Amino acid sequence: MSRLKICYFASIREQLGLAAEMLDLPHDVNDVAALVDFLANRNDGAPWALLQDSGSVLVAVDQAVADRTASLKGVQEVAFFPPMTGG
Repeated sequence: MSRLKICYFASIREQLGLAAEMLDLPHDVNDVAALVDFLANRNDGAPWALLQDSGSVLVAVDQAVADRTASLKGVQEVAFFPPMTGG
């Protein structure tokens, strides 16, 4: 298992009621997609299933925006956040 810090920002943090956590991941959780599935399926899924909506939830791996195929090998932190708009 590898230990990973997971951060949740803005509306995602509000919906989950959690800002961050440290998790020991199973060996088969080796990319962002597997992490999302792992998180969404724990504790009966809800409200964690919201992380599976790639259109509403963006991901950063070690503070760089990444897609769901990004490897978690050697990664220290993964963050989930909603798309930002600005003007």
